[in-house]
Formats: sequence, structure tokens, C-alpha cells
Amino acid sequence: MNDTEETKDIQNVEDEARGQEDKTAAQLTEAIREQATEEDSPQSAGYTLRKILGGDFLTAEVMRRQIGVIILIAFMTMIYVSNRYSCQQDLLEIVKLEKELTDAKYKALASSSELTEMCRESNVLEMLKNNKDSVLKIPNQPPYIINVPDNE
Repeated sequence: MNDTEETKDIQNVEDEARGQEDKTAAQLTEAIREQATEEDSPQSAGYTLRKILGGDFLTAEVMRRQIGVIILIAFMTMIYVSNRYSCQQDLLEIVKLEKELTDAKYKALASSSELTEMCRESNVLEMLKNNKDSVLKIPNQPPYIINVPDNE
């Protein structure tokens, strides 16, 4: 009788422990279900600064459905910024090249005017007069016109 009473007592204790475990498991399961439904439930329409800064609005179903649009907008923004940057770089290069072009035009104009000045008859005659080694002399009389008859 002692053995049977002890086994009954042990079984009662085990049954009570199983009952406690079942209650705890049921409570834990219920808490998880409540938490899961709280996350999926639509949030209130009014977003407060605290919700926005805390990131709570990102868990809303609306944000999850629109993630493709958000990624597309971010991608387009990056393209816009990079395009603007490259356009600014191109404009800076255009300005630099225009400045080089005007400098080259002014140098060409200056060289052309110097050449024209040096090729004038008075300057050529002056250089010939100053150069002692030159065989060329300034003529004192007008040139002769020689008429050659046509042999027919």
C-alpha cells in the first residue's frame, strides 16, 4: 500500500507539473499570438515624431507593400545626383577649354600681326640696310622694262 500510495502521489505531482507546463505553454503561445497580431495590425493614421524617429512607421503594412517604390525612388535620386555632378564637371571642362581657345586665338592674332609687321617693305629694307653681309641692296633707279618681241 505504501508503494501504491507513493506512486499515486508521484503521479499526482507529475500531473500537476504537466498541468503547470501546459498552462505556461498556453500563456506563452497566447502572448506570442498577441505580439504577432500587434505587429501586423494597421497602425493609426497619425504618425507622431516619436514613431517616425523610432522607426515604428517602417513596420507598417503600407511601408512593406511600397518597398519597391521606395527603392525605385532612391535609385532615381542617385541617378539624378550623379547626372548633375557629371554635368557640372562637363561645364567646368567646357569653360576651361573656351579659355584655352581664346588664349590660342589671341596668340595667333599677335603672331599674325608681328609677321605682317616684319613683312612690310619698309621693315624689310631696314633689315637689309642693317645687315652688312647681305648682297641685296636697295635700288636707286626704277626697274627697266624689257620688251621681248614675239617670234612668229
